[in-house]
Amino acid sequence: MPGGQDHRHAGPVTDSEQIAALLYRYARAVDTKDWDLYRSVFTDDAVIDYSSAGIPVRSREEIVEFFTQAFTAIPWSMHYITNIEADIDGDTADVRAMFYNPMQLPGMAEQSACGGYYFHRLVRTADGWRSRHLREDNVWFVNRPGGGT
Repeated sequence: MPGGQDHRHAGPVTDSEQIAALLYRYARAVDTKDWDLYRSVFTDDAVIDYSSAGIPVRSREEIVEFFTQAFTAIPWSMHYITNIEADIDGDTADVRAMFYNPMQLPGMAEQSACGGYYFHRLVRTADGWRSRHLREDNVWFVNRPGGGT
């Protein structure tokens, strides 16, 4: 850059930064309904547990198939992932992160929102950190379809 320094970021360098980037990629994948990007967050044999939100525990591909159909009716969602804590032990990591997800649900005049925790069991692969197991702990829900919080 003429007259100054090049301030471009070289990308995530530490394990913690790479793990945070993985969780942010997860949020972007769900919110943009990019299911190939979603797949890239997980190992091929990943187990995904959204049972606290009423979705049975399934494989990555079964969840992608379910989301491909179910999320077409959701006009928008906007996941925020914060307070990422990673207990890294060599090539594995246990991760806890908070999420806040405002969304517009079909048939609902008012905005809905939910929040809780994501618990990931990550493994380091040749392609970087990937989630082998995700459990969502949905703690609260406002304007849930069918009523209730």
